[in-house]
Amino acid sequence: MNIAYSAFDQFEIIRLFPLHFFGNFDISITNSTVFLVVAVGSFYWLYILNVEEGPLVPGRWQSIIELAYENMLNVVKDNIGSKGFQYFPFIFTLFIFLAMLNLFGIVPYTFSPTSHIAVTFGLSLSIFLGVTLLGLVNYQSNYLSMFMPSGAPMVMAPFLVVIEIISHVAKAISLGVRLAANITAGHLLFAILSGFCWTMLTAGGMLALLSTFPILIVIFITGLEMAVALIQAYVFSLLTSIYISESIDLH
Repeated sequence: MNIAYSAFDQFEIIRLFPLHFFGNFDISITNSTVFLVVAVGSFYWLYILNVEEGPLVPGRWQSIIELAYENMLNVVKDNIGSKGFQYFPFIFTLFIFLAMLNLFGIVPYTFSPTSHIAVTFGLSLSIFLGVTLLGLVNYQSNYLSMFMPSGAPMVMAPFLVVIEIISHVAKAISLGVRLAANITAGHLLFAILSGFCWTMLTAGGMLALLSTFPILIVIFITGLEMAVALIQAYVFSLLTSIYISESIDLH
């Protein structure tokens, strides 16, 4: 029996261990849950075992982690300043965590949780609420002055405040949507091209010979997808540091 496969099958949430709490409250363990846990475990292995307890001479993994460490440290320095060093562990962990989740989807028969808007929006919303509370703690009611540009006429205040509030809330939406959209689009393109190459290879004859060109494209796309996965994790971490900066230094 022939089974039709779709490029969207890679995004399907599969309940591995169905669990329900209080009747309809679903807390089932899914493939997304598993890879979230795997990402945390991988970070522990890469950082703790290869950096903190690693050899004196840096190995391959230790060099990669140190490179990421240095880049995220520069992001914090450039966007938050000396006040932001206390937030560096969060920014660095966020980058490594997202980079791993993004890269999982490139490996066959794995799952990338960041391809789902529920995961990325939940993360971005949490960050948005955190930086908003941080601003309120630092400046109390003065934090609300950011919704009214200085020097603007009071007659325009109702319109400007509404626009600024919408713009402020849009940060939480755009941060998560951008990440999910880029990862989903890249994985779809990769799956479609891979399926096309496999079809040509299994067809035999001249098509099998002509499949060399699309295979080279797939190899190129694989490298491109790895770059996009790292860039999107970097952009997410960079924007998070900028939002933290806005809550520390009120403009």
